[in-house]
Amino acid sequence: MGIIGRIANDSSANKNPYHDWKFSTTIITNGVIRLSEVIVDMQIRATTILTVRHNGRVAIGGDGQVTLDTSVIKSDATKIRSLLDGRVLCGFAGSGADAFALLERFEAKLKDYPGNVPRAATELAKEWRLDRALRRLQALLAVVSPQHTLLVSGTGDVIQPTDGILGIGSGGNYAIAAARALVRHSQLDAKQIVQTALAIAADIDIYTNSNIVVEELACET
Repeated sequence: MGIIGRIANDSSANKNPYHDWKFSTTIITNGVIRLSEVIVDMQIRATTILTVRHNGRVAIGGDGQVTLDTSVIKSDATKIRSLLDGRVLCGFAGSGADAFALLERFEAKLKDYPGNVPRAATELAKEWRLDRALRRLQALLAVVSPQHTLLVSGTGDVIQPTDGILGIGSGGNYAIAAARALVRHSQLDAKQIVQTALAIAADIDIYTNSNIVVEELACET
């Protein structure tokens, strides 16, 4: 069996400018040639959002870099949004259009269930399961309220982290590791931990920069 690969930009096959890179692989098996194509999606990983719940405060922050393919097209984007008059904070990672579509739908559900963030997220997940057009939104949301920290995905998943520390995007795991170490071995508050951990992630991840915005709320858990 032989494998031959090439990368090509085929915008006619995929109209989304964030998802138009296609990897074509020719596989030769017993003299039969088969062509396999896989869309390579870089945008969903190209940022870092981190939230930490610690000592009566919950903070969420994100970097400012927007990356298209291999180019930085913006360095001071704001990826943290305030919802319900500041009672809920959201950070998003992924395709810009998909992230805003996801955010708008989540905000609409929050207005339907203003005192119940998990219920709003669950109802949105149910909507995704029934609507084919929504099932593959290439985006993730990190959502925090005084009571809850949630990961909401564009495929209809809703996850609550055990320790109140959640990271998404390409530098998410670096930021989570740094935040957990700082929670255990420093006297920093939640906002300082988020700021420091994101700065560490920015030193490692090429899709994350040091233009960091952090917001916080008083928490009840």
